Amino acid sequence: MDTAEYMFKGERCVYAVFMCHLSIEKALKGLYESKLHDIPPKTHSLVGLLDRMNTRPPDNIARTILRLNDMNVTMRYPDELAGFQKLYTSGITTEILDTGREVLEWIKTQF
Repeated sequence: MDTAEYMFKGERCVYAVFMCHLSIEKALKGLYESKLHDIPPKTHSLVGLLDRMNTRPPDNIARTILRLNDMNVTMRYPDELAGFQKLYTSGITTEILDTGREVLEWIKTQF
């Protein structure tokens, strides 16, 4: 999340959102390994990781995870980057980072 916040301060909102997703992905993979005593799959799907762990977060956390999950897939295609740069305004990115921090806090409670 530190990198996401750094990107946001530099007005690189798309990359801030991407790094937010990545931090949650890595936290979920750590939780996966802790809960299942197995190496997590090579995936970027936050929802897929939760499903494999048979873990259901509270509704507010689930909504953020779904939102970030959808963003990640489309952001990995450079041809669409210009459109995403317009979509992720400072206000939207602030909201994503704030709720992303809440998701990380929830994940920590699951260990």
